[in-house]
This record gives sequence, C-alpha cells and structure tokens, in this order.
Amino acid sequence: MNSQEMAKKLHSVAGRGCIAVTGSGIQAISDLFSEPGASRTILDAQVPYSRLALEEFVGAPTDQHVSAEEAKLMAKAALKRAQHLAQGDEGDEPLFGVGCTAAVATDRVRRGEDRAHIAWTTGTHSGGASVWFDKQVRTRADEDEVVSAIVLNSIAMALEIDERLGLHVLETERFDEFD
Repeated sequence: MNSQEMAKKLHSVAGRGCIAVTGSGIQAISDLFSEPGASRTILDAQVPYSRLALEEFVGAPTDQHVSAEEAKLMAKAALKRAQHLAQGDEGDEPLFGVGCTAAVATDRVRRGEDRAHIAWTTGTHSGGASVWFDKQVRTRADEDEVVSAIVLNSIAMALEIDERLGLHVLETERFDEFD
C-alpha cells in the first residue's frame, strides 16, 4: 500500500479529526488532500512552526521540544480542536487528534539527533511512535517520507484500520512505539 492508497482508505471509513505537524510530516497532509474525500476525514490541519505558534496551539509552554510528551500534548490539542469543530454536526463519528513534532535534516548546525515523535488520541485510546534517524544517510525529504508515513499510520490506528504503510527504517536507526 502506498500513501495515496492509504489516504483513500482513511477517507472511506467513518471518523474525522485534526492534525498538527511541526518540523516534518507535511507530506501526510498533502497526501490526504490529494485524494478526493478529504473533507470526510480532516476537519483542520495546522503547521504551528515557530515555538510561540506551537505553544499557543497546545495552550502552554512545553518543557521539552521535539519529544514524545510534546507530541502527546499536540495530539490532545488537536482532538480538542476536532471536538470543537464537530459541535453541532449530525452523526456520531469518532474523532481523533494527531500531533507530530520533529527535528530533521537542516542546512545549519543543530545539536541533537534527527528525530520525530508522533502521537494520536481519540480521547479513549491513544498511542504513538518515535523515530531517530541516521543523519549521515538521510536527506530531509527521506526523513519526511518516513515521518509522514507514521502520521498516516497514526490516523489509521485512531480509526481502527488494520492496514499500515511500510516504514523504511534503517538498521542504524531506531523506531519505538508508545502508549
């Protein structure tokens, strides 16, 4: 399954939500909007890129940027936004929030590892994943491809879809899932 097929699958089931990505994961939003039916799945997609924009999105300063904790805060804020935007809509579709925070390949010297943390929540179920990249091997586009696949897989998990995109994580990289 490729990302376009996954987007079609996500649009074919009941459930809507909001996505917030910063640092990486933008291709997932593009994939979702490239396929007909995005309005059935996505209520809002945001890219709070500056520190202040991100802190305003989650509603508070975060202790650690580009962390699993920050991704969880973003997912909760995205779910809260989905609940707000779905008020008054007919039906009882499940709602979700997905948050992605990343520090990926850049054209400047940056301390720390290239990494991403993606979290999702429905309010009753939640999960997420973290990936640490081999910055000697990957380009920014390569890293975004993996991060975007994790974002799409996160929506699939939130909507209880069994299919997943393959993640091309190298032997020199680390991938962990979390609750």
